[in-house]
Amino acid sequence: MAFHWPVRVYWEDTDAGGVVYYATYLKFMERARSEWLRAYGFEQDVLRDEAGVVFVVRRVEVDYLSPARFNDQVDVSVDLHELGRASLSVEQTLTRGATRLVSARVTLACVDAARFKPVKIPLPILQALAE
Repeated sequence: MAFHWPVRVYWEDTDAGGVVYYATYLKFMERARSEWLRAYGFEQDVLRDEAGVVFVVRRVEVDYLSPARFNDQVDVSVDLHELGRASLSVEQTLTRGATRLVSARVTLACVDAARFKPVKIPLPILQALAE
């Protein structure tokens, strides 16, 4: 079941053409992923400080289908696609009403917060996401 996070498009999110700048969609997706983890009870700063791990983006594949504009209310979804021992991938979509604006697949790696070397995803996270 997909997680959904609402985002309002502000003036600062748009480019000279009045549409959302392409890289800003990545920020919207990042916020939704942070809220997705938070909904499972995992705060990223606590994971870093107490478990010694952080999630980093390893790969992003994005299809830009239709533009969002200033003051649009968009929905950003996060849906777990694949769960591995040290990485996971999610599918994310941004929609405005029934219109799909952006589709993406994002691969995240779990790394040691100090060395930035891959490590296993902590068991509580694996268990929560696997349910």
